[in-house]
Amino acid sequence: MFRSVEEVRNEIGKIVGFSPPFRVTQQKVDAFADLTGDYEWIHVDPVRAALGPFGGTIVHGYLTLSLIARFASEVFRLEFESATLNYGLDKVRFPAPLSTGSLVRAKVSFTSITDHPAGSLVAVRYILEAENVSKPVCIADTLLLALSASDPAR
Repeated sequence: MFRSVEEVRNEIGKIVGFSPPFRVTQQKVDAFADLTGDYEWIHVDPVRAALGPFGGTIVHGYLTLSLIARFASEVFRLEFESATLNYGLDKVRFPAPLSTGSLVRAKVSFTSITDHPAGSLVAVRYILEAENVSKPVCIADTLLLALSASDPAR
């Protein structure tokens, strides 16, 4: 748990931690397809995908990315005086596919803190690693906006 921007600043460039492994099942992939309308066969048709380039279905990239919300809460908490908001993404890459049924975990680090008119922007890097995959399945640089205690938006 981090109670101030200064505590986070002291961890810049260090690995904050690793999330517990999480298994992405076909049921979760199918539920994501239902939610988003993305029924591409490589994600939802195990029979056809078994004959495809990956030997089975793969997880949607956006589903992989969305796991960051889960992993963040499992690795660290920012409990500052004021609210912390999701400010966005700087860069996202999917260097390797994530096979459905795989275990995936996140390696998390803080990469920078910069001033913002409403407070401080905390940059967080997530490197998602899957079992038996040599490359990361996702690398995402995210931004959290820690509102200043005097910010009128509070």
